[in-house]
Amino acid sequence: MKRFSVARMFAIFIKEFQQMMRDRLTFAMAVGIPILQLILFGYAINTDPKGLPTAVVSTDNSPMARSFVVAMQNTGYFRIDSVGQSEQEAERLLENGKIQFMLVIPPQFTQQMVRGEKPALLISVDATDPSASGNAIAALNAIATQALHHDLKGPLQYLQTAAPAYEVRVHRRYNPEGLSRYNIVPGLIGTILTMTMVMLTSLAMTRERERGTMENLLATPVRPAEVMVGKILPYVLMGYIQLGVIISAAFLLFEVPMMGSFSLLMSMIGVFILANLAVGFTFSTIAKNQLQAMQMTFFFFLPSMLLSGFMFPFRAMPEWAQVIGEALPLTHFLRIVRGILLKGNTTGQLLPELWPMLVFLMLAGFVALKRYRQTLD
Repeated sequence: MKRFSVARMFAIFIKEFQQMMRDRLTFAMAVGIPILQLILFGYAINTDPKGLPTAVVSTDNSPMARSFVVAMQNTGYFRIDSVGQSEQEAERLLENGKIQFMLVIPPQFTQQMVRGEKPALLISVDATDPSASGNAIAALNAIATQALHHDLKGPLQYLQTAAPAYEVRVHRRYNPEGLSRYNIVPGLIGTILTMTMVMLTSLAMTRERERGTMENLLATPVRPAEVMVGKILPYVLMGYIQLGVIISAAFLLFEVPMMGSFSLLMSMIGVFILANLAVGFTFSTIAKNQLQAMQMTFFFFLPSMLLSGFMFPFRAMPEWAQVIGEALPLTHFLRIVRGILLKGNTTGQLLPELWPMLVFLMLAGFVALKRYRQTLD
């Protein structure tokens, strides 16, 4: 039996190292993915969102009403984006996801408080994502006894009691019980479809290239667009099969409500599936083997999962991360599916989220088709 030879081992090491360096895409992914994880987890992820958009509806322009609004801003959790509109307009902003909080100050707020009637301040919260508003709601409860401390002096000193002279009522909209499964389960529809659709399609072409059947396909009179559509359609069917399993579990096991149109949800999911399949097809024209296709899938899936608002509150991320997130189809799809299931949003309300997905689909399809034409040459 031969001894272990350091020289032979070193020769194999040199050979493997050279082979690794020749595979530039794999090497770039091996270095790029850890860097991407460090940047995202180190800078983009934040579980304590601040500056949440808030609308104020007030018919009492008294100093005390203004003091409460200022106290909210001083916590850092609230950013007053809209003041002076009607309650119906503010409700529409809340339903469309443009604001996170709505503060309604009743008429004669100060007079009722002075008379000891203990008026109520109504704060409505978009609670579709409980983690995005939990700390802000806790801050509201903390400032209730301190917000008017400087106003209740002199003749109003008697109002500074252990209990505040007014009541803060927090109304959690769309998820009154604050159940995390109402947020997570609809989000899983998007994340599972993203991972499987991109991965399965990216493996489709690379598998044919590795098996040597790609040459036979290129020798046929089939046009690039026909190949692309023919490759994608089976996975569209696969996506809807997966969707059926997820939707069934969401309704039967997790009791997620269905407030909107089921047919609208299915059509929106179809656009999302096509967008991800186009990405997978693009990857398949770039990758030389199935390992590279898997690496590229993970490189796309990681920021999609972290920057879309699925795992962490979207508004808690820095602006540069939100810009990247807005370019990802999963970000808009999560707003669509939660809007339909929990809020009952209609087509008109979903258009601001639909058109970015359509643009992404067209761009990804164009790149995929162009890359496939290059493989023909």
